[in-house]
Amino acid sequence: MGQTLAEILDGAARGRFPAADGGTTVVEAPNGRDSGVIAFTAHSVVFTDEDPAWVRATLASLDCDALAATMHPRFLCAFLERTGRTTDTIDLLTVAPALPGDPPLDLREITDPVHPRVVSARRRRDGVRMWAVDGGVLVLGRGVAGRWEVAVELDEEARHRGLGRALATAARHLVPKGEPLWSQQAAGNARSIRAFQAAGFRPVGSEALLLGR
Repeated sequence: MGQTLAEILDGAARGRFPAADGGTTVVEAPNGRDSGVIAFTAHSVVFTDEDPAWVRATLASLDCDALAATMHPRFLCAFLERTGRTTDTIDLLTVAPALPGDPPLDLREITDPVHPRVVSARRRRDGVRMWAVDGGVLVLGRGVAGRWEVAVELDEEARHRGLGRALATAARHLVPKGEPLWSQQAAGNARSIRAFQAAGFRPVGSEALLLGR
């Protein structure tokens, strides 16, 4: 397993995961923006600038299965309170390799810097770019530890037609050759999960991302 979050993520994208030993690895936050928890199979990674001793003591104090401790509401609440951050949800973390050639959709890049979707994405990502098709948009940028991340959004009337899957697939053509592309889906958003998995994204764990206020 790598020593930094970027190395750990790179390994996971290529099928090399932390040992399923029930442990928790605490690594330095990659920057001032990104902090949180990623739970792989029977091993979690907490990325933070907080004292690792505090992380381990707080986890040990929970009355729950040790394998679930890092995603336990009490730990996440304590983590949020200590860091003064906020969060939205626990996501399913998925990844897919880049695809060669041009996207199979007629994408129109949107350069409006104050588009609501772009403004929202910039809270989490650097170098944000956005493309549109009739009925949906695709947002791409560099997120946690510099990884490439994609999110898609559909108009209500465009749903149930395979557009989400098509946009997620198109995004794989927009990242550099050899680079993995990551995406997060809320665990309850089964429609989005199905679309991304149909586009070739595979689940690697769960993620709670702590956002600065």
